[in-house]
Amino acid sequence: MTLKSRGASFVSQKWTLFICLCCFCAGMLFTDRMWKVPESKGITRTTAMDAEKLKLVSEGCGFRTLQQKEVRRDSKDIIGEVYKTHNAIQTLDKTISNLEMELAAARAAQESMLSGSPVSEDLKETGSSAKIRYLMVVGVNTAFSSRKRRDSVRATWMPQGEKRKKLEEEKGIIVRFVIGHSSTSGGILDRAIEAEDRKHGDFLRLDHVEGYLELSAKTKIYFATAVALWDADFYVKVDDDVHVNIATLGETLVRHQKKPRVYVGCMKSGPVLSQKGVRYHEPEYWKFGEAGNKYFRHATGQLYAISKDLATYISINRHVLHKYANEDVSLGSWFIGLDVEHIDDRRLCCGTPPGLLIGLKRFIGGAGKVRKLYGVQHSETTQEISSQLRRRTS
Repeated sequence: MTLKSRGASFVSQKWTLFICLCCFCAGMLFTDRMWKVPESKGITRTTAMDAEKLKLVSEGCGFRTLQQKEVRRDSKDIIGEVYKTHNAIQTLDKTISNLEMELAAARAAQESMLSGSPVSEDLKETGSSAKIRYLMVVGVNTAFSSRKRRDSVRATWMPQGEKRKKLEEEKGIIVRFVIGHSSTSGGILDRAIEAEDRKHGDFLRLDHVEGYLELSAKTKIYFATAVALWDADFYVKVDDDVHVNIATLGETLVRHQKKPRVYVGCMKSGPVLSQKGVRYHEPEYWKFGEAGNKYFRHATGQLYAISKDLATYISINRHVLHKYANEDVSLGSWFIGLDVEHIDDRRLCCGTPPGLLIGLKRFIGGAGKVRKLYGVQHSETTQEISSQLRRRTS
């Protein structure tokens, strides 16, 4: 085919295509038939969602009730898990507390041996053996010069020998005289106490230097040592110039046995004495505000008791607990800021019959006039007091 014929064919094809396009456009303009627009996938999804919504609406409250039940079930499961976690934390706290007490006992023994101070026979015997649970440990605070008072206590309310052992094993009551050592270790005062202890075996020796101005430190060391030696519900401190109805004291403390962080005693709030040279002068009086202010509530020193967790608290924190001039004030200050229940037992107050204690005035040769305290009949001699207390505690 020649070049001329090829050009003519190409022109013919172009005209044919042009005519077809014109016919198509004319059909679009003059026909009443409309082309359908294909539905998009997005519109199809929207329609499906609407159908689902209609389905949910048609189901009505039944669906919502089922949903609420599932939420409630989930809430119960969550609360149950919270309770389980809480119980696990409490168990862990008790375990940690027990471990801390064991550690405190080991430290007390180690410090006593390293310092060369007298070590209590109770501490030697306790060692690694399993502890018995006691009701209370009664520490009778005494001094080197108080031999006559100790003999009076032994003759009245503190059992001796097998009777004391029976009191410990059957009633769960430990009673010991509490004393440290002299400034001259191994001197005549210490030897006298050691001889007395060999005879009676009723002392708890502390790693502490005795002194009137060191009573706050002695109180702190006593509780730390006692809680390390004996596992008891209560730890009691009593002065050696009062005689205790030990049975009634036990009955009193049992009433508070289930309570945590209990502080039992005759609660008072005396004035803060800022004058120098007077008895019970408080060098840190300025901490209590204006002159004439009173102390916070605290137990008098003749007798008070604290529960095990408070004794443990003192043992663990003894190195940072502040000591005031008055030992009773010091003990009360250690519990400020803690969730402690103060039990104000008026039977432990002086001159309030009936009560738990009788107090002795100073006497010579073991005989003397005593005052009527706490429901015990007035007596003229300590022997009469002894017979009365023995009858009441038997």
